[in-house]
Amino acid sequence: MEFNHINPNMKYSYYSSECLKYPELLELRCLVIKKENLKLICGFLKRKIECIDLWKLSKVSDEMKINLRIISHLSQDNFSTSDSANGWSNKTVVTEFILLGLSSSRALQLFLFVMFSVFYGAAVLGNTLIILTVIIDSHLHSPMYFLLSNLSFIDVCQATFATPKMIADFLNERKTITFQGCMSQIFFLHVFGGSEMVLLVAMAYDRYIAICKPLHYMTIMSRRVCTVLVGMSWTIGILHSASHLAFTVDLPFCGPNKVDNFFCDLPLVIKLACLDTYVLEILVLTNSGLLSLICFLLLLVSYTIILATIHRQASGGTSKALSTLSAHITVVVLFFGPLIFIYIWPFESFAIDKFISVFFTVFTPLLNPIIYTLRNKDVKEAMRKLRQRHVGSTQAF
Repeated sequence: MEFNHINPNMKYSYYSSECLKYPELLELRCLVIKKENLKLICGFLKRKIECIDLWKLSKVSDEMKINLRIISHLSQDNFSTSDSANGWSNKTVVTEFILLGLSSSRALQLFLFVMFSVFYGAAVLGNTLIILTVIIDSHLHSPMYFLLSNLSFIDVCQATFATPKMIADFLNERKTITFQGCMSQIFFLHVFGGSEMVLLVAMAYDRYIAICKPLHYMTIMSRRVCTVLVGMSWTIGILHSASHLAFTVDLPFCGPNKVDNFFCDLPLVIKLACLDTYVLEILVLTNSGLLSLICFLLLLVSYTIILATIHRQASGGTSKALSTLSAHITVVVLFFGPLIFIYIWPFESFAIDKFISVFFTVFTPLLNPIIYTLRNKDVKEAMRKLRQRHVGSTQAF
């Protein structure tokens, strides 16, 4: 059998005179079809048999199964040249993904439903209370608390993008999410995660100016500068997420659709694509890892300088600075601790992965308001006044 290249721009794609009457083969993009497999593929197209029948044959390799899965999709009766010209995204067979969740035990799912309902409600309530306290109390109208209120808003979003669906799925026998819903979860996860990383750096910069250059604090950390820092955090988060979604949404998903988590985690979804995903995995690792590494190094340098400055001053007035700083450092450790574990083994599956996902999406937004409330006297005092004002107005009514 003689083989020829279809064109120079379609690497590793071949055809023969036997297959010329099957134009589906000419639509393959960067798909490796080995010469010894081509005859079997042509026979598959000719007989129109199901892929699953061929998968039972021991001589069919994993790579061949992927080829067959894609060609099975291309050879559907509704296939047209115009469809293929529009790219793989218009020919994705998978319309929904199955989320395996945290457990298959019905009794455990009911327990988790109650537990995470309480945790989610507490996270949203705690962060919302911080936002309202900062807005209402004029004593908290400072750069640090402006940034803190924005962190609380991101935490509310971080807790909401996947947790309500996870809670609802505990009561459902079949846990599914649409393709569009899955892509939305991936987008919002990286928007909120990327934004929070950059905002934590902005908060570290705020503490650096307050402790190392106190006389210039209000001049440097003006309202305009704080607004720019918050806007920059959201912009970087959106761009970071869009870069992930740009290649994920166009991947050919034409076979497996089970995601072993309670939400669509990008590495798990990429592995379901009908392609060799090694290059995509490297891109994901580089994109997310680079942003995380830069933010972590900036935080490490900032807090090292701040702690060294506080140590040199060694005065009685440093206790409040240390108390505030310890809250910031605790939040940074809670946020970046799971990320460090994730990026050491980004595409390997471990039993602890689901716990890390829960910690990142539920417990971190829950712990942040607790940490800032317990460690910050100003916030506690403002909340006490807010409660007294509310009680007083209720009694007067």
